[in-house]
Amino acid sequence: MNVIGPKIREIRESQGLTQDELAARCNVLELNISRGTLAKMESQVRRITDDEVTLLAQALKVKITVLYEDV
Repeated sequence: MNVIGPKIREIRESQGLTQDELAARCNVLELNISRGTLAKMESQVRRITDDEVTLLAQALKVKITVLYEDV
């Protein structure tokens, strides 16, 4: 199950990033995802692997533990 999707959206929005901008950051880190895939992650439709969690945290410039706060 994907428990961090809403937190990813919350952090992304708090940083003023669009889904396209976050997807671009992820692609630079070699996590090749589209805006659509990110939308599915945020809405908890798509599972997120451990490796993806690590790269998403890097792309958002937060610690991994922040993604799991309040879940």
